[in-house]
Amino acid sequence: MVPANKTDTATLELLGANFRGVRPRGGYSVGLLAQALTDSLAKFDPRVQIRNPVMFVVWLGMLVTLALTIQPDLFGPSDASHLYNGIVTGVLALTVWFANYAEALAEGRGKAKATALRQTRADLVGRRILDGGRADQVPATELRKGDLIRVEKSELVPADGDVVEGVAYVNESAITGESAPVLKEPGTDMFSSVTAGTTVISDWLLVRVSADPGSSFLDRIIHLVESAKRQKTPNEIALTVLLSILTLIFVIVVAAMAPVATYLHAQINVADLIALLVALIPTTIAALLSAIGIAGMDRTMRFNVLAMSGKAIETAGDVQTLLLDKTGTITTGNREASDFIPTSGYTQSELIQAAYLASHFDSTPEGRSIVANSAARGARPIPCLGTAKGFEFSAHTRMSGTDLSDGRILRKGAVSAVVSHVAEHFRTLAPPGLQKIADSVSTRGATPLAVSVNGDIIGIIALSDKLKLGIRERILELRKMAVRTIMVTGDNPVTARAIAAEAGVDEFVAEVTPEQKLQIVRREQSQGRLVAMTGDGTNDAPALAQADVGLAMNSGTMAAKEAANLVDLDSDPTKLTDLVAIGRQMLMTRGALTTFSIANDVAKYFAIIPAMFILALPGLAALNIMDLATPRSAVLSALIFNALIIPLLIPLALRGVRFQVQSAEKLFHRNLWIYGAGGLVAPFIGIKLIDFVIAPLI
Repeated sequence: MVPANKTDTATLELLGANFRGVRPRGGYSVGLLAQALTDSLAKFDPRVQIRNPVMFVVWLGMLVTLALTIQPDLFGPSDASHLYNGIVTGVLALTVWFANYAEALAEGRGKAKATALRQTRADLVGRRILDGGRADQVPATELRKGDLIRVEKSELVPADGDVVEGVAYVNESAITGESAPVLKEPGTDMFSSVTAGTTVISDWLLVRVSADPGSSFLDRIIHLVESAKRQKTPNEIALTVLLSILTLIFVIVVAAMAPVATYLHAQINVADLIALLVALIPTTIAALLSAIGIAGMDRTMRFNVLAMSGKAIETAGDVQTLLLDKTGTITTGNREASDFIPTSGYTQSELIQAAYLASHFDSTPEGRSIVANSAARGARPIPCLGTAKGFEFSAHTRMSGTDLSDGRILRKGAVSAVVSHVAEHFRTLAPPGLQKIADSVSTRGATPLAVSVNGDIIGIIALSDKLKLGIRERILELRKMAVRTIMVTGDNPVTARAIAAEAGVDEFVAEVTPEQKLQIVRREQSQGRLVAMTGDGTNDAPALAQADVGLAMNSGTMAAKEAANLVDLDSDPTKLTDLVAIGRQMLMTRGALTTFSIANDVAKYFAIIPAMFILALPGLAALNIMDLATPRSAVLSALIFNALIIPLLIPLALRGVRFQVQSAEKLFHRNLWIYGAGGLVAPFIGIKLIDFVIAPLI
C-alpha cells in the first residue's frame, strides 16, 4: 500500500544515505578504555569479588601478603623480607586488577549504549488524545497501556504501540542502528507496531500504546545491554562450580604443605605458600570467564541482535535443528514475473498485453512486477484504460482484474480462483493443458497465475521467488556444523520441493499452518534436539516461545517479540544462521581458554614446587628443567607470568576464538594443539625470560 501523502523521493534518499550501513565498529575508544580502568578499581570491593570464588581467593591472599609486608613474622619466623612480601602483594593485586579490567572492558560498550538509550527515553514526550478529540502534551512516563497518541512528522514515538490510523514512514535507526525508513500502517502483522524512540519522518500516525512505563521495548533494551546485570549461562555456572571445586582442593593441598615442610625441616614462608596456591588454581580462565560471556552478548548486540539472556546465545551454539521460513529467509520474498506461457490458440504477445491490463490496478508487489515485466516485453496502455474499473487483489478472491469500458473483462490470479471465476460467470471450462502448464511452472519452484479475457483463460504467468544471495552456501555450512535445516512454507508441495532442492535444505514442510510450526518444534525436541526458528507474526508466538532459540523480527508484532529470546533489530531472518556461529564461537572461546589455563598450570608446578623444597629434598632439582636461578626468583617468575598472561589474553576473550566451519572432531583437535600445546609451552618460555630479568634484582 502506498501512503496517502508520500514522502518525497529526495527525503527518502537522504535518510537512506544517512542511516544505511551504520554499524558500530569493533574497537574500543579511549574514553571507554579509561572508564573501564575506573570501573575495574571499583571492583576490588569484596562484595563484587566474592562472586568469582577463584579470584576471591587471590584477593584474600593479597590481603594476607599485605599484612606480611608490614610484619613479615606475623605467622612465625620467616626469612622473607618486607620487599619480597611487598612484591608478592603487588603481583597478586595486579592479578585481581587484570581480571577486573577484563570484565569492566567487556561491560563498557553495553553501558555506553544503555546511557545513550536512557537519554533518548528521558527526552520522550507524547501527544495523548483525550475524549472529544482534544490533545494533551505529556511526558512519555505518564502514558499508560491503551492510551491513544498522535505522532506527527519529525516527532519521536513516545511509547510502544500499534498503529490504528494513518500511514507514514518511520526511521528506526535509533533502535536498529542502520535501517532505512520503514512504512507503518494499520492492519498488518509486520508493519503495524512502532517502538519508542523511533522517528516518524512523513505524514502522521495514531497509535494505541501497548506497554506501561518501564516495560517498553526500549526499557528492555536498556536493561539487557547492561552486561553487568546479565545472568550467567548454565555452562558458565557449571564451569564456575568446577573451578571452585579445584580451588578448594588446592587450598587443602597447600594448607597441608606447612606440616609437611615442618616434618622435612624445610622453612616455607607463608607468602610462598600463597604464591604456590595462586599458581596452582585456575586463575587464567577464572579471570576471563565473565568477560567471555559478556563479550558474546556484546558481539550479538553489535550484530544488531538483542539477546534476552546469555543463555539464548549459548544455546544457539548447541542448536541441532533450524526452522527456516521460505519467504523472506530462504528466498527474497519479492516474487517477480519471469515467464508468460500462453494456452493453445493464443500468442505470447496477446497474453503479455492481457496480463498488463489485468494487473493495472493491482498495487501488490507481484502486480507491479507483472506490469513492469509485461511493459518491458512490449505491452502498452490503451485509450479505454483511463475509464476502466479496477479490482484490487484480495485474500478472499485471490484475484485482481480490470473491467474495460469497451466491454472486455480481464482477470488474473490463482489458477483455481480464475477457473472458478470463468465457470461461474461465463459458463466456460478451463482449456486443455492448463493444469499441465501450471504444474510445470510449480515444478520449477515458481507460482502460476492464470489470466482470463471474457471467460477464456489465455495463459499462465510464472512468478519466481529467487533464492537469497549466498543462502545455499550458508545452509551447506550449517550441514558441516551438523545442524539440520527444515524449510517451512505455505506454498504447495510441488513449489516447496523445488525451492527446497535448490536451497539444499534437509527437509521441507509445505502448506504449513502456525499450529503445525509448533508441532514441528515439539517433534524435534521430543527427539532430543535443540531447535531454533524465526518469526514475526502473532501466530508465530507459540512456536517462538516453544523453540529453544526464538529469533523475532523487530518489524514484527509485540507478541512475537515477547515470545522470543532474541530480537533482530534489522529484521533479517537469515541472521539465525549467523547466530549459530556466534554461539559456537563463544563456546569455543570458553573451551579454548579453559584448555590453555589448565595446560598453563603444569609449567608453573615445575617452577614453584622444586623451588620450595629443593633445600630439604635436593633430588627435586631434577624437576627444575627451566634451570631457574634461585628458589625466590622461581616463585616470583611464576607468579608474575600468572598475572601477565591475563591481559595478554583479554583481546582473545573479547574478540573470540576464530570460528571455522568444521566438524566438532576437527575443531577439538585444532584447539587442543593450539591452546593445549600452546598453553603448555608458553609458560616455560615466559617464566624463564622473567627469571632471567628479575634474578639479578632480588
